[in-house]
Amino acid sequence: MTLELQRDEDALTVRARGTELFRYVHRPVMDPFEAPKPYLHPVRTLAGDVVTGYRPHDHRWHKGVQFTASWVSGQNFWGGGTYLRGQGYVDLPNLGTMRSLTLSAETGQGRAVISEDLAWHTAAGEHWIGERRTLTVCDVEDGSWALEVTTALTNVHDAELVFGSPGTQGRELAGYSGLFWRGPRAFTGGDVIGPGMGEQGDWLAFVGAHDEVDRSSTLLFLDDPDNPCQWFVRSEPIPAVNPSLAFDKEVPLAPGDTLARRYRIVVADGAWDLARLTRYVEEHPW
Repeated sequence: MTLELQRDEDALTVRARGTELFRYVHRPVMDPFEAPKPYLHPVRTLAGDVVTGYRPHDHRWHKGVQFTASWVSGQNFWGGGTYLRGQGYVDLPNLGTMRSLTLSAETGQGRAVISEDLAWHTAAGEHWIGERRTLTVCDVEDGSWALEVTTALTNVHDAELVFGSPGTQGRELAGYSGLFWRGPRAFTGGDVIGPGMGEQGDWLAFVGAHDEVDRSSTLLFLDDPDNPCQWFVRSEPIPAVNPSLAFDKEVPLAPGDTLARRYRIVVADGAWDLARLTRYVEEHPW
C-alpha cells in the first residue's frame, strides 16, 4: 500500500488510495481560551467518511484527535474552564499552549511516520514540558487503517509536575486527560463496545452512523499495554473516547523524568461487532 504525504506551512496530510486519511494541524491558529495545540481533523475512513468532530458548539476546544492534559499542577492545556474542588468550572488565566518545534515525516513499506518535538508553555510563558511525539500510519487493509500514537513527556521545569483531571479534583466520572477523540455530531448515541466509564480494559470500540450516507464506521482504541488506564467514554450527550492519563489518581513527574505512553486507533468502514473486534486485536498484536 502506497501512502502519500503532503505538507504545507501549518499542516501535514496523509493519503491512501486517493483518500485523505487525516490532516495533522501542527501549527494551529485558535483562541487562547481553547488552549492552542496540534490536532488531527478531519480523520476519514478509507471510504472517505469523516469520523471526527471539530470545534463543536458545546466544547469549542474539542478538535478531532488531540493529545493534551486537563490539569498539570494547576495549569490547563485542555481548554475551557478549569474544574476546582468545591467550586466547579472556573475560567482562569491558566490556559497553556503547545508549540510545535520540529516536525519530520517519511513513508515506506506501507507506513507513514510523523515525528515531532513540542514545547508545553504555561499561560505565563514558562516552559514546563518537552514532548517527543510520533504518529505512525500502519496496517492499511481492505476497510481499515491504524494510527499509532506514542508520546514521551519530559519535565523540564525546576519542580515536580502533577498530572490530573477534573476527576482528581473531585468531579465524579470526569477523569478526562491525555489522548482524546471527539466524534462527529451524528455519532451521538452510538454504540460503545468494551469498558464503561471509569473501567479498565485493553481496548474499547465506538460504532457510529453517518448522516446523509447509509453507512456506519467503527473506531477501535487500544490502550498502552504497559500502562493500563481507566477509560473516559461518552455516547450521550457527546461522542467521546479517552484512555485517561489520570482518571481519578494524580500522576507525579519529577524534574528531568519522562512519562511515556503509546496508543493505537483503528479507523474502519462499517459497524464491527464484538467478534470482528476481538479477531482484529488478536491478529494485530503490539
